[in-house]
Amino acid sequence: MNTGTIVKVSGPLVIAEGMRDANMFDVVRVSDKHLIGEIIEMHGDRASIQVYEETSGLGPGEEVVSTGRPMSVELGPGLISTIYDGIQRPLEKLYAKSGDNIQRGVEVPSLDREKKWLFEPRVKVGDTVKGGDIIGVVQETPVVECRIMVPPKLNGTVKVIKAGEFTVEEEICVVTNEKGVDVTIPMMQKWPVRKERPYQAKVSPDSLLITGQRVIDTFFPITKGGVAAIPGPFGSGKTVTQHQLAKWADADIVVYIGCGERGNEMTDVLLEFPELKDPRTGESLMQRTVLIANTSDMPVAAREASIYTGITIAEYFRDMGYSVALMADSTSRWAEALREMSGRLEEMPGEEGYPAYLGSRLAQFYERAGRVECLGSDDRVGTLTAIGAVSPPGGDTSEPVSQATLRIVKVFWGLDASLAYKRHFPAINWLTSYSLYQDKIDRWADANVDEKFSEQRATAMRLLQTEAELQEIVQLVGVDSLSPGDRLILEVARSIREDFLHQNSFHEVDTYTSLHKQFRMLGLILEYYEVAGEAIKAGVSINKLTKMPVIERIGRAKYTEEKDVDAVFDEISAAIRAEVKDLIAREAEEE
Repeated sequence: MNTGTIVKVSGPLVIAEGMRDANMFDVVRVSDKHLIGEIIEMHGDRASIQVYEETSGLGPGEEVVSTGRPMSVELGPGLISTIYDGIQRPLEKLYAKSGDNIQRGVEVPSLDREKKWLFEPRVKVGDTVKGGDIIGVVQETPVVECRIMVPPKLNGTVKVIKAGEFTVEEEICVVTNEKGVDVTIPMMQKWPVRKERPYQAKVSPDSLLITGQRVIDTFFPITKGGVAAIPGPFGSGKTVTQHQLAKWADADIVVYIGCGERGNEMTDVLLEFPELKDPRTGESLMQRTVLIANTSDMPVAAREASIYTGITIAEYFRDMGYSVALMADSTSRWAEALREMSGRLEEMPGEEGYPAYLGSRLAQFYERAGRVECLGSDDRVGTLTAIGAVSPPGGDTSEPVSQATLRIVKVFWGLDASLAYKRHFPAINWLTSYSLYQDKIDRWADANVDEKFSEQRATAMRLLQTEAELQEIVQLVGVDSLSPGDRLILEVARSIREDFLHQNSFHEVDTYTSLHKQFRMLGLILEYYEVAGEAIKAGVSINKLTKMPVIERIGRAKYTEEKDVDAVFDEISAAIRAEVKDLIAREAEEE
């Protein structure tokens, strides 16, 4: 154990000398208050330490003790439905110990040491196991089975395997390794947060992460194991969009990181999630969720740790073979923490004061996502999808964090303040957003939803782009100057925007839309476009076509319950054709 002495305190940065035997990224305890810190720079025997707690009252001459271990998280049963701070301290236990405001130096284990879990073995004495093999399971919540795995580098033969109720620290298995040494395996593992958890191979993600959000699933999809960014100015709906994804995404496990966010937004999450019923299981959404709450008033250095804590927990569940969705809100706050610490370290600033290594740190985070073949001998495949919000000042996505993020991610959901001010949510701009997974998802959707899914999406996208071009003409010379065909495009594009892309997250039916319903909804709008186009050729005026009673029914189709979709939509489809046929017949009579 290495002991040093504080020589300088600068906010969350503490410099200590006499630390020659310490290592980079070692966890240290600062002063007699036992504040948690981490070594982030070494110069000779001087260590620069970022402290994850308030440093007021610290001064030169106080003691710093290195633990000799890197910043690590505890992985095992008990993670699900727990709310942690940025350095994996359970907030409920902290509240019980120190009240509303977290006291400095409070030590609480991340996983409950007293609770006993029912362990069911999946191997027997004499079995050969290797790193990543599942030796048994614990039913952690009604919907999540925690799979206890052999530590990554351990290969050998099972000497002892137990069944029954145990705490996370008790021995459940003994493996005799290749050197003949007996290794005890408890349910709990520790893993350094800055080190990626190992896997056999990373494979190309090819299936859609279904979110139930129409603008995302149909127009700008993300794969299971993909990476996405949601940049947008204040008030444009980044947090609401991430809440929707956390609630409805087709993932087995959700890890939500509130990194430097407003306290009241995190409070909404903490109050909402336990109340929400999971559409997949009927249980509370918290039964498959891990929350990391690091609000903007918490020490700035802990923001940096919160991102790594969250993704390491997500990797742990990925290694079990689960599909994991990680929401980071927001990576800009994390980058601001990097900038503050870099400034205190007196490093050479990069663009806009951010450290020169901003891009590589962002890449290290997002590259930990993906679809992987897990360690072990049972051919498990796990996915980790990372979705990061970016909060560029003034909504200017040319700033360094947005640009560095866009070079890494493959999906860009660009939020637009003007759409948000028009009360159009989700405020994802369909002209600036993109998904580089589109070709893969088109093939997947044609095979799994309907063979016309991609063709329909391409038609709708073309109409929206044409509408943007026509609007420029309308602003110059007015709508009456357009041909009936172009005015029909404006009407259909309006319907796509208002009836399909606009989605009410607070409406019990509209908050989530299945892929089949999305396909049928867009199909109704495009069917109207097709038959109305035929009517225009037959001489029917555009004014009559835009005042058909069925148009209101198309607009209200989004509120149809999933079980009634086919019956109601078939009826609306028949009404579209009947009303247009009637208009064509009347036109013929008038002639």
